[in-house]
Amino acid sequence: MAEPYYKRVLLKLSGEALGGEQGYGIDPNTITAIAREVKQVVDLGVELCLVIGGGNIFRGVAASSKGMDRASADYMGMLATMINSLAMQDALEKVGVDTRVQSAIGMAEVAEPYIRRRAIRHLEKGRVVIFGAGTGNPYFTTDTAASLRAMEIGADVILKGTKVDGVYSADPNKDKTATKYGTLSYLEVLRKGLQVMDATAISLCMDNSLPIIVFDVTTDGNVVRVVNGEPIGTLVKEGE
Repeated sequence: MAEPYYKRVLLKLSGEALGGEQGYGIDPNTITAIAREVKQVVDLGVELCLVIGGGNIFRGVAASSKGMDRASADYMGMLATMINSLAMQDALEKVGVDTRVQSAIGMAEVAEPYIRRRAIRHLEKGRVVIFGAGTGNPYFTTDTAASLRAMEIGADVILKGTKVDGVYSADPNKDKTATKYGTLSYLEVLRKGLQVMDATAISLCMDNSLPIIVFDVTTDGNVVRVVNGEPIGTLVKEGE
């Protein structure tokens, strides 16, 4: 079997991805399907870590726009990501994947504290590491947390799993003339205001030349295809 193209990857999933068709809560069939995909990647010898959003349970930005204190709303969002992280850990261990959850907020009874060197050691031992609670700070998204953690653990790439098969010039569900981008530079993403990741996360990746691949995570086998270097989705990297 050919060696995977990427050896250490960070997979970023939106909370809505766990909600399945309903888009909220945690759909058991969907989370099991994602766990099986992750197992296939781990079986290739790839070191994989995960960051999962919390939008299927609670979205801090939405709550703050309706009058809730932004910091309080963001901390609630971080707790939502921990619920998703623990659910994903359970799903992964049910399919035989050793998994550790590390939290940026202290909660010793349910998760390890985030310690960079310990996270790297888990990856070296073939365990999947799920980074919960974002960066541990309000005003930062889980996209930014994914970029930060990917840099800290020396990931080769960030895989941004969505319900769409890449980045488009407009919403393909609303605009039939929307065109899909094969590759983009970080600056193009920022200039065009494309919804790849938030500007802080993109800037962080740009400063450290960390590529991002946006792809459809709902199609069976796609995670393995991306890890093996197949040209699916949209690649965001340094401009020529």
